[in-house]
Amino acid sequence: MAIKDTPEEWTVTATTTPFTGNKTSVRTDEVVMPDGSTVTRDYQVHPGSVAVLALDEEGRVLVLRQYRHPVRQKLWEIPAGLLDIPGENPLHAAQRELYEEAHVKAGDWRVLTDVYTTPGGCDEAVRIFLARDLSEAEGERFEVSEEEADMELARVPQAELVRGALAGELHNNCLVVGVLALTAAQAGAGPDALRPADAPWPARPFEA
Repeated sequence: MAIKDTPEEWTVTATTTPFTGNKTSVRTDEVVMPDGSTVTRDYQVHPGSVAVLALDEEGRVLVLRQYRHPVRQKLWEIPAGLLDIPGENPLHAAQRELYEEAHVKAGDWRVLTDVYTTPGGCDEAVRIFLARDLSEAEGERFEVSEEEADMELARVPQAELVRGALAGELHNNCLVVGVLALTAAQAGAGPDALRPADAPWPARPFEA
Protein backbone atom coordinates (compact mmCIF):
# COMPACT_ATOMS: atom_id res chain seq x y z
CA MET A 1 0.00 0.00 0.00
CA ALA A 2 1.33 3.43 -0.95
CA ILE A 3 1.67 5.74 2.05
CA LYS A 4 0.23 8.93 0.60
CA ASP A 5 -2.30 11.52 1.76
CA THR A 6 -5.40 11.62 -0.44
CA PRO A 7 -8.18 14.17 -0.99
CA GLU A 8 -11.51 13.47 0.70
CA GLU A 9 -14.42 15.65 1.76
CA TRP A 10 -17.23 14.56 4.08
CA THR A 11 -20.67 16.12 3.75
CA VAL A 12 -21.17 19.47 5.49
CA THR A 13 -24.80 20.27 6.24
CA ALA A 14 -24.30 23.79 7.65
CA THR A 15 -21.50 26.35 7.99
CA THR A 16 -21.18 29.53 10.02
CA THR A 17 -18.31 31.98 10.60
CA PRO A 18 -18.58 33.18 14.21
CA PHE A 19 -15.36 35.19 14.03
CA THR A 20 -13.58 37.07 11.24
CA GLY A 21 -10.19 38.63 11.91
CA ASN A 22 -7.69 40.67 9.93
CA LYS A 23 -5.99 37.68 8.30
CA THR A 24 -7.83 34.59 9.53
CA SER A 25 -11.30 33.54 10.63
CA VAL A 26 -13.01 30.78 12.59
CA ARG A 27 -15.49 28.49 10.85
CA THR A 28 -18.00 26.10 12.37
CA ASP A 29 -19.13 23.17 10.20
CA GLU A 30 -21.77 20.54 10.84
CA VAL A 31 -20.11 17.40 9.46
CA VAL A 32 -21.76 14.06 8.69
CA MET A 33 -19.78 11.14 10.16
CA PRO A 34 -19.47 7.69 8.51
CA ASP A 35 -22.18 6.29 10.81
CA GLY A 36 -24.62 9.01 9.73
CA SER A 37 -24.38 11.11 12.88
CA THR A 38 -23.58 14.83 12.67
CA VAL A 39 -20.92 16.58 14.73
CA THR A 40 -19.67 20.16 15.04
CA ARG A 41 -16.13 21.01 14.01
CA ASP A 42 -14.59 24.44 14.72
CA TYR A 43 -11.40 25.42 12.92
CA GLN A 44 -9.32 28.39 11.88
CA VAL A 45 -9.44 29.35 8.22
CA HIS A 46 -5.98 30.44 7.08
CA PRO A 47 -4.69 31.82 3.74
CA GLY A 48 -1.56 29.66 3.84
CA SER A 49 2.09 30.46 4.41
CA VAL A 50 5.57 30.08 3.03
CA ALA A 51 8.83 29.60 4.91
CA VAL A 52 12.46 29.72 3.77
CA LEU A 53 15.32 27.60 5.03
CA ALA A 54 18.20 29.71 3.72
CA LEU A 55 21.48 27.76 3.78
CA ASP A 56 24.79 29.52 3.21
CA GLU A 57 28.04 28.11 1.82
CA GLU A 58 29.33 27.39 5.33
CA GLY A 59 26.37 25.16 6.20
CA ARG A 60 24.70 27.76 8.37
CA VAL A 61 20.97 28.47 8.39
CA LEU A 62 19.62 32.00 8.52
CA VAL A 63 17.33 32.28 11.57
CA LEU A 64 15.34 35.03 13.25
CA ARG A 65 14.35 35.43 16.90
CA GLN A 66 10.88 36.90 17.31
CA TYR A 67 8.33 37.34 20.09
CA ARG A 68 5.22 35.19 19.63
CA HIS A 69 2.43 36.38 21.90
CA PRO A 70 0.16 33.28 21.90
CA VAL A 71 2.94 31.12 23.40
CA ARG A 72 4.58 33.94 25.40
CA GLN A 73 8.06 33.15 24.08
CA LYS A 74 10.73 34.50 21.81
CA LEU A 75 11.23 31.78 19.23
CA TRP A 76 14.05 31.13 16.81
CA GLU A 77 12.45 30.75 13.40
CA ILE A 78 13.23 30.74 9.70
CA PRO A 79 11.89 33.59 7.53
CA ALA A 80 8.20 33.05 6.84
CA GLY A 81 5.03 34.88 5.97
CA LEU A 82 1.43 34.67 4.82
CA LEU A 83 0.17 34.18 1.30
CA ASP A 84 -1.60 37.53 1.36
CA ILE A 85 -2.86 37.40 -2.23
CA PRO A 86 -5.20 34.56 -3.29
CA GLY A 87 -3.48 32.43 -5.92
CA GLU A 88 -0.12 34.09 -5.30
CA ASN A 89 2.89 32.15 -6.53
CA PRO A 90 4.45 30.79 -3.31
CA LEU A 91 8.00 31.19 -4.66
CA HIS A 92 7.43 34.90 -5.17
CA ALA A 93 6.04 35.16 -1.64
CA ALA A 94 9.06 33.29 -0.23
CA GLN A 95 11.49 35.54 -2.09
CA ARG A 96 9.66 38.57 -0.70
CA GLU A 97 9.82 37.27 2.87
CA LEU A 98 13.54 36.50 2.63
CA TYR A 99 14.16 40.02 1.38
CA GLU A 100 11.91 41.76 3.91
CA GLU A 101 13.00 39.84 6.99
CA ALA A 102 16.69 39.27 6.26
CA HIS A 103 17.58 41.54 3.30
CA VAL A 104 18.93 38.47 1.51
CA LYS A 105 18.36 36.97 -1.93
CA ALA A 106 19.08 33.46 -3.20
CA GLY A 107 20.18 32.10 -6.55
CA ASP A 108 18.91 28.55 -6.08
CA TRP A 109 15.44 27.60 -4.85
CA ARG A 110 13.89 24.16 -4.20
CA VAL A 111 10.75 22.93 -2.47
CA LEU A 112 11.93 21.31 0.74
CA THR A 113 8.57 20.05 2.00
CA ASP A 114 4.87 20.90 2.31
CA VAL A 115 3.01 20.57 5.61
CA TYR A 116 -0.28 21.28 7.35
CA THR A 117 0.68 22.92 10.63
CA THR A 118 -2.30 21.87 12.80
CA PRO A 119 -4.79 19.94 10.63
CA GLY A 120 -7.01 19.08 13.59
CA GLY A 121 -7.87 22.72 14.19
CA CYS A 122 -6.63 24.87 11.29
CA ASP A 123 -6.48 24.55 7.50
CA GLU A 124 -3.11 26.35 7.26
CA ALA A 125 -0.82 24.86 4.61
CA VAL A 126 2.86 25.82 4.55
CA ARG A 127 5.37 25.34 1.78
CA ILE A 128 8.94 25.31 3.08
CA PHE A 129 11.59 26.23 0.53
CA LEU A 130 15.31 25.54 0.54
CA ALA A 131 17.22 28.62 -0.61
CA ARG A 132 20.92 28.45 -1.46
CA ASP A 133 23.53 30.64 -3.18
CA LEU A 134 22.77 33.48 -0.79
CA SER A 135 23.84 37.09 -1.19
CA GLU A 136 22.94 40.48 0.21
CA ALA A 137 19.89 42.07 -1.42
CA GLU A 138 20.26 45.37 -3.21
CA GLY A 139 18.70 48.62 -2.07
CA GLU A 140 17.50 49.78 1.33
CA ARG A 141 16.38 47.38 4.00
CA PHE A 142 12.64 46.82 4.37
CA GLU A 143 11.18 48.88 7.22
CA VAL A 144 9.81 46.55 9.89
CA SER A 145 7.27 47.25 12.65
CA GLU A 146 5.46 45.69 15.63
CA GLU A 147 7.03 42.34 16.71
CA GLU A 148 9.38 42.37 13.73
CA ALA A 149 10.98 45.61 14.95
CA ASP A 150 12.54 43.60 17.80
CA MET A 151 13.79 40.70 15.68
CA GLU A 152 17.31 39.34 15.99
CA LEU A 153 19.09 37.79 13.01
CA ALA A 154 21.74 35.06 13.13
CA ARG A 155 23.36 32.34 11.04
CA VAL A 156 23.55 29.09 12.95
CA PRO A 157 25.19 25.78 11.91
CA GLN A 158 22.59 23.31 10.69
CA ALA A 159 23.84 20.65 13.13
CA GLU A 160 23.27 22.98 16.09
CA LEU A 161 19.67 23.55 15.01
CA VAL A 162 19.09 19.80 14.69
CA ARG A 163 20.55 19.31 18.16
CA GLY A 164 18.33 22.05 19.58
CA ALA A 165 15.21 20.64 17.95
CA LEU A 166 15.81 17.14 19.31
CA ALA A 167 16.70 18.53 22.74
CA GLY A 168 13.39 20.38 23.01
CA GLU A 169 15.08 23.78 22.93
CA LEU A 170 13.68 24.94 19.57
CA HIS A 171 9.95 24.77 18.91
CA ASN A 172 8.99 26.68 15.77
CA ASN A 173 7.42 24.12 13.45
CA CYS A 174 8.86 25.47 10.19
CA LEU A 175 12.37 25.60 11.68
CA VAL A 176 12.16 22.09 13.15
CA VAL A 177 10.54 20.50 10.11
CA GLY A 178 12.85 22.39 7.76
CA VAL A 179 16.18 21.46 9.33
CA LEU A 180 15.16 17.83 9.83
CA ALA A 181 13.87 17.59 6.24
CA LEU A 182 17.10 19.09 4.92
CA THR A 183 19.15 16.65 6.99
CA ALA A 184 17.10 13.77 5.57
CA ALA A 185 17.54 15.09 2.02
CA GLN A 186 21.29 15.37 2.49
CA ALA A 187 21.43 11.79 3.75
CA GLY A 188 19.42 10.58 0.76
CA ALA A 189 19.55 11.68 -2.88
CA GLY A 190 20.79 15.17 -1.96
CA PRO A 191 19.19 18.63 -2.10
CA ASP A 192 19.52 18.81 -5.89
CA ALA A 193 16.97 15.97 -6.10
CA LEU A 194 14.32 18.00 -4.26
CA ARG A 195 11.27 19.20 -6.17
CA PRO A 196 11.68 22.34 -8.29
CA ALA A 197 10.62 25.66 -6.79
CA ASP A 198 7.53 25.80 -9.03
CA ALA A 199 6.29 22.27 -8.18
CA PRO A 200 2.47 21.99 -7.99
CA TRP A 201 0.91 22.57 -4.57
CA PRO A 202 -2.65 21.18 -4.46
CA ALA A 203 -3.25 22.64 -0.98
CA ARG A 204 -2.78 26.17 -2.35
CA PRO A 205 -3.04 26.15 -6.17
CA PHE A 206 -1.23 29.00 -7.90
CA GLU A 207 -0.44 30.41 -11.31
CA ALA A 208 3.16 30.30 -12.57
